[in-house]
Amino acid sequence: MRVLHAVTLHSPTHAFGGPVRVALNLAKGLKERGHEAGLLALGDGFDSALPTDVEGVPARLYQARRLAPLGFSGITSPALLGSARRLVREADVVHVHLARDLVTLPVALAALRAGRPLVLQTHGMVDPSGKALAKVLDALAVRRLLRGAGAVLYLTEHERAGLDAVVGAPPLARAVRLVNGVPAQEPRTPWDGTAPHLVYAARLQARKRPTDFVAAIPALLAAHPDARFTVAGPDEGELGAVRALVDTLGLRDKVALPGPLSGEAMLRTLREATVYVLPAVDEPFPMSVLEALSVGTPAVVTTSNGLAKDIARAGAGRVVTTADGLAPAVGDLLDPAHHAEASRAAHALAGGTFAMDAVVDRLLTVYEGL
Repeated sequence: MRVLHAVTLHSPTHAFGGPVRVALNLAKGLKERGHEAGLLALGDGFDSALPTDVEGVPARLYQARRLAPLGFSGITSPALLGSARRLVREADVVHVHLARDLVTLPVALAALRAGRPLVLQTHGMVDPSGKALAKVLDALAVRRLLRGAGAVLYLTEHERAGLDAVVGAPPLARAVRLVNGVPAQEPRTPWDGTAPHLVYAARLQARKRPTDFVAAIPALLAAHPDARFTVAGPDEGELGAVRALVDTLGLRDKVALPGPLSGEAMLRTLREATVYVLPAVDEPFPMSVLEALSVGTPAVVTTSNGLAKDIARAGAGRVVTTADGLAPAVGDLLDPAHHAEASRAAHALAGGTFAMDAVVDRLLTVYEGL
């Protein structure tokens, strides 16, 4: 089976975050089953020619062009748009990681017009919005695509309700729940109880709340003066606030700010972490948390995180309601006995409920049904 995964943008800084990681993980899983899976996206930020291979996945990348100052919604490529019809016709299944943008919407429309089996996966990026641009795109394309796709994949019931609200009555008839999966990893070396390393590794964006993590550091240092901290990820508007708070709190010698991490560097950092902290709110299903769990690193998340119930149920970390709870939750996981228990639970959760093999099994059932 030839499967084309279309996503908005791939860059060395992983600026587009989780949807690219999901697309790559699924493509790798399909390749392991003997299928042909490739990536179609814009490319940007590379020092030389755009790569034709991303982590072993064949890739067709087109140089991103900014048409309007609208974030990811304002970038596209005339060359990609011109090739879309041919590319979708070459695929047995077109799997679009859909956002309201000028990449995934045209590719999905091309697949629909060509009569190719179309799977949409929105990653929480298509939800009810009062913004004028969103309303226009919904009227012109989004509702048509959601109604016309062979399957629409969603992560949580909250996301499903949002998609139904976007399309209006009647609700979507071909919606299928598919959780994000994570490849199996060997568990990291058990923490020896000394010099804890606390890590945040996600986009530096207001909704992700990196400053909440920094604000919790003084309380953690009071109990663990040998602790060190890392705040990693591409800047999406919060790096200045993070740096200012680090300076205000006098933490320059305690907090590393390495910027974006490559896939290998991300896993290495998560293996070195004692606890992974993501204070983000309204986070659908964060891949960074899944990757942390996969190596046995417990995670601290908020109640509005899509993984919160699973983490709490399994004991794979801690769940907090407000930012004030971050320091106590992390501190609890720095008890060696609590930490060892949560680490084992984290690795088991990732290797069971969110195992990549199970996700690919489910996805192939969807594809074959089309």
